[in-house]
Amino acid sequence: MKHISILVPKGAILGSVEGPRQVFTEVNKLLRSMNRPALFEVQLVGLTEQVSVAGGIYTVYTDTVTQDIAKTDLIIIPALDGDLAQCLEHNRAFVPWITEQHQQGAEVASLCVGAFLLASTGLVTGKQCATHWMAAHEFRKMFPEVHLVEDKIITDEQGIYSSGGAFSYLNLILYLIEKYAGREVAVFMSKAFQIEIERRSQSPFIIFTGQKEHGDEQVKTAQEYIEQNFQEKITVDELADMLALSRRNLERRFKKATANSIVEYIQRVKVEAAKMSLETSRENVNEVMYNVGYSDPKAFRTTFKRFTGLSPLQYRSKYNRELAV
Repeated sequence: MKHISILVPKGAILGSVEGPRQVFTEVNKLLRSMNRPALFEVQLVGLTEQVSVAGGIYTVYTDTVTQDIAKTDLIIIPALDGDLAQCLEHNRAFVPWITEQHQQGAEVASLCVGAFLLASTGLVTGKQCATHWMAAHEFRKMFPEVHLVEDKIITDEQGIYSSGGAFSYLNLILYLIEKYAGREVAVFMSKAFQIEIERRSQSPFIIFTGQKEHGDEQVKTAQEYIEQNFQEKITVDELADMLALSRRNLERRFKKATANSIVEYIQRVKVEAAKMSLETSRENVNEVMYNVGYSDPKAFRTTFKRFTGLSPLQYRSKYNRELAV
């Protein structure tokens, strides 16, 4: 039997504590109904016996506390709520326990912005990690040594797992159930909880807003120019000349400030404008393409799919309610 420790940090999002507990518990019920032994021992684990979560709205009564667990097999780190730096400070006593358990063979999985607590352990330094796309900039700022993969829903590196944003953590739970209990059980849980199995990307949900929380005013000027003139063909040399900077210097500073190359930033601004048109207008794909400054349908489709995980037609079908009825 695998021992699963679902942490209950102070300020946790309640759903990401209860959700995994419920799904793992249902696996045990299913297995018993098949005359098979239960597979998981699931415990809610805190630093104290009572933990305030969800901004103080709820109190969770834990099953046990960290100092009473000598060994566990899987640690689940739920999503955190509120100021993430403060959350890490309030829950830093979890860190030595998590690292000690990992050294003893425990696997560790973070859900959504639980990735911040995972990263603070050092276990994903130099490794891939996913989190909610809305927290990507703050994560990169706090943990530059971690390879953040903004588009992924699931990462798996040598027993360290992470998931993308919000309720996509359920896809990671299914992934772990398949690993421990097999495909048949995972498919049943997918159907029972109506979770879309095999979803691996959060790209269709990402809203690109640019990243301007930095102090480089010349880079901000370049960003604003791109956003105001995305319909035009903008070159890196044009931007460098406009700012009286060398191309190499501008590219270096732009990447450092925004975590995107200039070309990527231009593409993402164009794609975001295209997404908005596909969601709200009756324009066909070619009209949308021309309006955002593309003339090559293949290049537009390729770029669009790279950032959204969907073709323009698939995206419009998914999000344009007027055209769907």
